[in-house]
Amino acid sequence: MIAAHVTRKAAMTSTTPGTSASQAPRPPLTRRGIPLDPDLRILAASTFAHRFGSGALMTTSALYFTRVAGFSPGQVALALSMAGLVGLLVQVPAGHLADTRGPREVVVATAAFTALLAATPVLARTPLQLALLMGALALFRSSGHAVRGGVIAQLARGGRGVQFKAYLRAVTNVSMGLGSLVGGLALLVDEPWAYVSVFVLDALLCAVSAVVTLRLPHLPPRPVVAGEPRLGVLRDVPYAVLTLLIGIFCVHFVVMDIGIVLYLAEHTTAPHVMISVLLVLNTAMVALFQVRLSHGSGTVTEGARSMLIASLFLAGGFALVALAGTLGAVLASVALVAGSLVHVVGEMVGSGGQWALQMGLAPHEKQGQYQGFSGLGWSLMEIFGPPVVVLLCVDVGELGWLVMGAIMVATALAIVPVSRWALTSRAHYGVTTHSG
Repeated sequence: MIAAHVTRKAAMTSTTPGTSASQAPRPPLTRRGIPLDPDLRILAASTFAHRFGSGALMTTSALYFTRVAGFSPGQVALALSMAGLVGLLVQVPAGHLADTRGPREVVVATAAFTALLAATPVLARTPLQLALLMGALALFRSSGHAVRGGVIAQLARGGRGVQFKAYLRAVTNVSMGLGSLVGGLALLVDEPWAYVSVFVLDALLCAVSAVVTLRLPHLPPRPVVAGEPRLGVLRDVPYAVLTLLIGIFCVHFVVMDIGIVLYLAEHTTAPHVMISVLLVLNTAMVALFQVRLSHGSGTVTEGARSMLIASLFLAGGFALVALAGTLGAVLASVALVAGSLVHVVGEMVGSGGQWALQMGLAPHEKQGQYQGFSGLGWSLMEIFGPPVVVLLCVDVGELGWLVMGAIMVATALAIVPVSRWALTSRAHYGVTTHSG
């Protein structure tokens, strides 16, 4: 259920954003699971290193701050909120900086500073220090995520943006899963030095990611043209509306990360071990099938259609999860597994559609700021999603799951005409495209 969000990416060289990705046969993206293109191999290796450390840290950081460092859960939550706010504010400026100063140079710099700061939260002794250190770390970590989307958009040539994003998502799930196993070892040791070592490991792997990224080719910057707005994406109303709708749609990640855990514990008779079963199931499915289920999202039009199809799977999965609250332990477990399987299909199909929309509607020379802006939808979802999910899926219960499914379908239905509106306005924003 951990769905690490990786930034979107477009291939706008041999295929324009809206043209059909299937017009000409292309060589395979990978061979034996390894990208054939050397630049994409570098990006994959860098992502693996970075996400491995994140997976290990995700498993242990909350317990370190509360049990070892002595902070209260509320103090940790406040520090995380500050970090989230910083991440929200820096994404678009960081993407613009990459567009105008050189994407590779900026992504390497952000990775290097992330490595320097990754372990510093263990030095915090007061809540203010913790908030400041985590905010400083978020400044560079979030900037790096935003900038990386623009780099991917320029390097995944030949209409392969969505396909490579799907591949990276599979890599992310595998690497974070392996990292969480390492974090689990620290939990078994349950000593301060073991927890601190995970922070150090994350810092070292961020450094490895930065060094690997140095091997990427130089991508020429695009200086701001006189009279042109510095952040043109802020004037792109159709793209902004679409970003908001996608952010609402992505609440389904929170539903399965938080909603199903609390619903299982409070509303069903299923054993709590099913939480781990569902987590492993989701991770394995994404690793095995994300690339395959993203093939139908090569254009903007196909992306919108994929999100509509995905919403139906999501609604069906939520209905099955809701059913678990009315059944005995065995049947409830079966319903939870079935609901999770149906949900993860919608998750993967919807991810492909989301990437197609976010990349295909962005001007090629402004991919940095556009992909940074697209990340705002995810950030807003992380801020507002949890309370909405808890209200509907936990407090309301079975009916709330059905309401959440209806929200998914309604949002996807709105995305279809908005994406059509965005396509018709692309000439105004410097993109030549077709509906496909």
